[in-house]
Amino acid sequence: MRCKPPREADTAGIAFDGPDAAGQALASQGYLADRALSVAVHLAAALSQPLLLEGEAGVGKTEVARALASATGARLIRLQCHEGIDLHHALYDWDYPRQLLAIRAGEGDAAAQSGHGLFTRDYLLRRPLLEALEHEGPVVLLIDEVDRADDEFEAFLLEFLSDFQVTIPELGTVEARGEPLVVMTSNRTRELHDALKRRCLYHWIDYPDRHREAEIVRARLPGVPDAVAERVCSAVARLRDEDLYKLPGVGETIAWARALLALEDGSLDETLGVALKVREDIDRVRDREVLQGA
Repeated sequence: MRCKPPREADTAGIAFDGPDAAGQALASQGYLADRALSVAVHLAAALSQPLLLEGEAGVGKTEVARALASATGARLIRLQCHEGIDLHHALYDWDYPRQLLAIRAGEGDAAAQSGHGLFTRDYLLRRPLLEALEHEGPVVLLIDEVDRADDEFEAFLLEFLSDFQVTIPELGTVEARGEPLVVMTSNRTRELHDALKRRCLYHWIDYPDRHREAEIVRARLPGVPDAVAERVCSAVARLRDEDLYKLPGVGETIAWARALLALEDGSLDETLGVALKVREDIDRVRDREVLQGA
């Protein structure tokens, strides 16, 4: 049995006229992409290949998918990877409580006792990957922090991304109505297998320089005074030059600027917990007077 919908139900994928159009789409959502990222996004859509984004935590990898979905009107479907993730978390599961109730309600019924009729779509729980395959309309599928998953799940992803179809033993083969635009992110806590990387377009996102980060703050916080944006970005640049456990990401920079606006006359030192989330880092910065004069 094949569960693929009729071909006329297939949907057009996400496409851009070129890298500039991809960059403008991201910019419309407050995400300022450089030329290299704009090219990568355009090619991912044009070639129907997954886009693998690597970089330190907090540089804006996840935001790329969110911005793309918002800019194109696509549905964002997110699969958050974690240690021990399996098909029941990612693909599908069965509604066992409802099945048990059906069995009890149908006691004496031969079909209920044998299990026939229990493994139908009425009892199917669709997880993110199956949702992405069956959604009628453009989809941005975000597979977040894939480096947290294990080797077995990575192997399954390779098969899934190659064919955009899965087999559910009780129902048959399910094929995509229209290929989703897939964005995978990795914080590089471990190396991904070459086979998965070869299936993807690859792009590394680094921390922006101080001037670029100030532009990002202004884009995400319209009306923020230039002095606040420059002050926060200068402070973050100093912090990233230090040997800290956890460097602040762009999200922390934006939050820090927002905190200073909320306090009106707040200092960088008293709001340091907005940017740094490890006690030893805060102590180190204060002991060394890293932000003195900032």
